[in-house]
Amino acid sequence: MPEAELERRFDPRIVAFFCNWCTYTAADLAGISRMEYPPGVRIVRLMCSGRVDPQFVLAAFRHGADGVLIGGCHPGDCHYQEGNYKARRRFELLRMLLRDMGIEGERLRLEWISASEGDKVARVCNEMTEQIRALGPLRLRAAPPRAGRPSAREAAGEGAGEPVVEEPVGEAAR
Repeated sequence: MPEAELERRFDPRIVAFFCNWCTYTAADLAGISRMEYPPGVRIVRLMCSGRVDPQFVLAAFRHGADGVLIGGCHPGDCHYQEGNYKARRRFELLRMLLRDMGIEGERLRLEWISASEGDKVARVCNEMTEQIRALGPLRLRAAPPRAGRPSAREAAGEGAGEPVVEEPVGEAAR
């Protein structure tokens, strides 16, 4: 591949929220086993996939992620009994929200990966990177102006050209 083409090649940034007990351990196994996955995948360890707050995912996109991967224990194997079921429900709702915001649902992925499946971590990261590469970079557009009233950020003199995703205000922030 010519150097000019390599420079233009899009390398997706993917934020991966991994369960401490299974998927993060599998990622560690992948590393110890020298399995390769793209350097654009950044892993965030959480105690349980059920602890992935939708605001974490929205913040990842707002701060430049092209995709978000959530990894947890297989159903029935959660160390917190029902955390992965909670993650599945949130994932489905979050995927619908992202589509409503104009973000392709394929940019968000949920995978069940046990601690012994280091090869699956590498495969899923590689697959998702190629899938996001095919979609292209995520380009969040500025929020359309609201009729008659400015957003909280605009009123504070901030946020010209900010992405569609906004921080919660008031009770929703708690």
